[in-house]
Parts: sequence; C-alpha cells; structure tokens
Amino acid sequence: MMDKTTRAPLALLGTTLLLLAFSLIFAHDKLNWVLETFPILLGLPILIYTYKRSRLTTFMYAWLVFHSLILCVGAIYTYAKVPLGFWMMDWFGFSRNHYDRIGHFFQGFIPALLVREVLLRTSPLQPGKWLNFIVVSIALAISAMYELIEFGYTVAIGASAEAFLGTQGDVWDAQWDMTFALVGAITALLVFSRLQTRLLGGEAKK
Repeated sequence: MMDKTTRAPLALLGTTLLLLAFSLIFAHDKLNWVLETFPILLGLPILIYTYKRSRLTTFMYAWLVFHSLILCVGAIYTYAKVPLGFWMMDWFGFSRNHYDRIGHFFQGFIPALLVREVLLRTSPLQPGKWLNFIVVSIALAISAMYELIEFGYTVAIGASAEAFLGTQGDVWDAQWDMTFALVGAITALLVFSRLQTRLLGGEAKK
C-alpha cells in the first residue's frame, strides 16, 4: 500500500520514465539517444533495485530527475543543437551553443550530492573537510571517466562521433567539461551540504 514516504519517489520515477519515452519518440538520432541517456538507462535499474534497502532522500531523487531532464533534452537534439543553447547565444552573445556546459556543470553538481549522501549513509565519514575533499575528487573522477569514454568512442567510431561529443570545434572541450564539472561539484557542496545533512538526520529519525 502506498504511503506518504513512497508517493513522492514513485511520482519521480514515473516522471523519469515519461522523460525517457518522450525523448526517445522525438530523438533525431536513436543511436545518439542511447549514448546520451546511458547514465539513466544504467542508473535507474540500480536505484529501483536498491530502493527498499538503501532508499535515498526525496531531495536526492528530485535532483536525479532534474539531471535526467538535462540528459533527455540533449538526447533529443544532440548537445550542440539544443534550442536553449541557441537562445543563450542570442541573449549573451556566445560564439557557440553552451548547453553542453550546463550538462557538465550538473554532471559534477548532482553526482557530488549523490556521492555525499551515499558516503554519509554507508561510511564512518562525517560532514567536514575530508568528506568534501573525497566527494569533489570522486565527482571529478566521474567526469574524467566520462571524457575517457568519449575518447574511446571517438577512436572506435571516428568522425561520426561528433554528434555525441558536441565539441563544436573546441580543442579544449574535454578540459572545459571537467572544469565545469569541478565547479558544479564545489557549488553543490557550498549550497546544499547543510540542508542535505539535516534531511538525512530527519529521515534517520523516522
């Protein structure tokens, strides 16, 4: 029977599934859709499997849905062609579509919150400098791993990998991607660490 503690996670799960379905229907390139949404396709079954014995906070699930939204939008158009990025070019005079920078900022931001929550739940680590250092390091490692995956895919596929990479001719694209992920991770800790700790403490008392 559904109660208040399960209602929100189930609603967020349904939202994620709708995002995936919508993006798949309207995706311009189905192979690129699989590549861009792969983190969701991999992570969602894990979250479902571990839900009963290792439930995350609703706060964390909501952020994961937001990350899914970013990935699904990128999967529809490819990151270099998302309309929001073109609108930003008009608004701010950018020389390229920066939607991928938004994606990589949150590639650091949201994994940092996820890693922090998992470590606080499952390890002896307590809120403080060492936890922050480890969280940022892991978030940056995830970003670097993603860049290595992109590198391997490029070597294997060649020029046809451009839609997935979205470099737009920038030779420093990988470095910028990791920089934005690093900034995102640090921002997440600065803004939400205390709130997340309070939420974890509140759920532990239930």
